[in-house]
Amino acid sequence: MSHSNNHTHPHIHALRSPDVSAEIRIGIAFALTCLYMIVEAAGGLFFNSLALLADAGHMLSDALALGLTWMAISVGKRSPNDKLTFGFIRSEILAALVNGLLLWLIVAVIFYEAIERVMKPEPVQGLGMFAVATVGLILNVAMAVLLFSERNASLNIKGAFLHVLSDAMGSVGAIVAGLLIIYTRAYWIDSLVSAFIGVLILVSSWGLLKESINVLMEGVPKGVKLSEIESALVEINGVCCVYDLHVWSISSSRVNLSAHVVLATTDRDSNDILVEINSILSSKFHINHSTIQIEKTHEMRSESDCKLCRAGTECSYKTTREKDAHVG
Repeated sequence: MSHSNNHTHPHIHALRSPDVSAEIRIGIAFALTCLYMIVEAAGGLFFNSLALLADAGHMLSDALALGLTWMAISVGKRSPNDKLTFGFIRSEILAALVNGLLLWLIVAVIFYEAIERVMKPEPVQGLGMFAVATVGLILNVAMAVLLFSERNASLNIKGAFLHVLSDAMGSVGAIVAGLLIIYTRAYWIDSLVSAFIGVLILVSSWGLLKESINVLMEGVPKGVKLSEIESALVEINGVCCVYDLHVWSISSSRVNLSAHVVLATTDRDSNDILVEINSILSSKFHINHSTIQIEKTHEMRSESDCKLCRAGTECSYKTTREKDAHVG
């Protein structure tokens, strides 16, 4: 039996490894976020605006997200060791999960305060609210431009970019609310906008949480179809069947695959078949971290937990002569 471990690093599913430029951009965005968060929180308290305080809470989550992202990029560069054989590359996923959960906690607080304000309306200074929100929109647009080119560098940076976009939408909502309050004195609009910002946070964080949990559960990565991989492998000349196939993500930029491949009766060299398998996995499915166990009989398969080939890859793909050659 033989194994294949292919370790080149091309782009996988539109995500790539963060570089020094990404770190610098994240650092700048972190500093701007912290600065405006303080300004917005002060403005929310001074002008009695729940919408500004809600957006400040969102900015706090963004600051945490950017800080965790920067930390994850730095920590993720550490080399593997005897206890962590994959290194710290998965730290970005843990940071993304923590960030998503924090966002949902903030939303719960926002909704609670919004309901309280609707029941007991309080006067809000619309002009001050408008001014602070306008500054926030300008900064959010600047940060979005800053992170745009690096948004696909990792799941964490992608999440931070989405937060900035949702913050920009929140600032637009606060601007509109400020103008309406100036002209109508309808203070309940402030609570409505804060609830709207809460919904934006939920929408922007759901995908991040879902994808983070899928990686931690070692689920099949988004966009990868096992049936297509199985079909491609069994169509290779010299391959009888495939079983015990697993595909999972170590991080947002690394997809791993392992499988047992049973060879058919053929004159082809097993190493040539192995090279072709890795070539197909790399070129067609962008999977470049694979461990393939080559077997010449079905004996090991019958002793494993997976006694039969997966549906779509059973030996019926090949001729009866090839199947009979491996029976028993």
